[in-house]
Amino acid sequence: MLTLPGSRFGLRWFTPTNEVPLCGHATLASAAVLFYQKKNQNSVLVFETLSGELCVRLCEDSIIMDFPLHKPVPQVLDTFDKGLPGCLCVLSEVSDLSPQATVGDLSVQDVHYCSVTKKLLIRLSDSCDRSLLTSLQPDSLNLLHSDSSGRVKGVIVTAKGAPTVQPGYDFFSRYFAPWNGIPEDPVTGSAHTVLAGYWSEKLDKKRML
Repeated sequence: MLTLPGSRFGLRWFTPTNEVPLCGHATLASAAVLFYQKKNQNSVLVFETLSGELCVRLCEDSIIMDFPLHKPVPQVLDTFDKGLPGCLCVLSEVSDLSPQATVGDLSVQDVHYCSVTKKLLIRLSDSCDRSLLTSLQPDSLNLLHSDSSGRVKGVIVTAKGAPTVQPGYDFFSRYFAPWNGIPEDPVTGSAHTVLAGYWSEKLDKKRML
């Protein structure tokens, strides 16, 4: 990519416990400081990161970020006794983390995994509305102890939205990452690189709210 002087920067992100490969809102904040506070005259900034080159551009009064798209892989679900009768577990080489460690007794429709981001995506059944997702209170220590593989660094819980009801959200989500010292991240760009890959395919849409 051809870049102009003063348009390329290094960028790293740290949680209270460790470094992470991607953080959307910290990238947005960094670009905002360069554009608005430091008066950088370039219309496009390039950040060199652990996730590769991330391009951020100024478009009138908005900042637009181009992030990678990570499509998660379906995981096989079955029931077997893991100390709890009828415990629903992920039967794969990815992790021994049970979805129930995060969602309790709520019905699960899909479990996907993204090896690039080390995120496990749990989709609640369509019978579960937004209030059930909002009411979840997973125990951070329980999550940490539930996975011994080291392959999971975050759990996304998502539910299908109601696009016909204003404002028409296509999906809802929450993100838990005690492995990175964050019990719950209220808004996370890195999780949406996986959510976008999942829901774009499920809804057959390229633009989502």
